[in-house]
Amino acid sequence: AQAGANRIRGELNPAQAGEFIGREATVCGTVDGFRFAENAEGQPTFLFMGGNFPAHRFSVRVWGRDRAALNVALDTLAGKVVCASGEIRTANGRPEIVVRRARDFQVK
Repeated sequence: AQAGANRIRGELNPAQAGEFIGREATVCGTVDGFRFAENAEGQPTFLFMGGNFPAHRFSVRVWGRDRAALNVALDTLAGKVVCASGEIRTANGRPEIVVRRARDFQVK
C-alpha cells in the first residue's frame, strides 16, 4: 500500500528493494558487510545487505561528508539490523539508498 504518490508504507527487506526503484521507502535488514572506499571520490561508506559485496541484494551509501551526521560508527554494524529511508536508486545494477541525515538511518 502507498502513503502519498511515491512513498511505500511500512518496511521493505533487501530482496524487495529492487521492485521499487525510484520510490521513497524504508529498507531494513541485517548488515552483511561494510566497505569504506577512502580512495574513491566522496569517500563513501557502503553497508551491504542481503549478502555481502559483490553478491549483495541492497546497499546503503553514506558519503564521507555525511558520516558524522549519523552519530554511529558505521564499521561496527556488521551483523546488526539497520533501516535506511530515502529514494531507492540503482548503483552498479543493484538497489541502493543514499543516507544523508540521522533521521533516515536507524539501528534496531
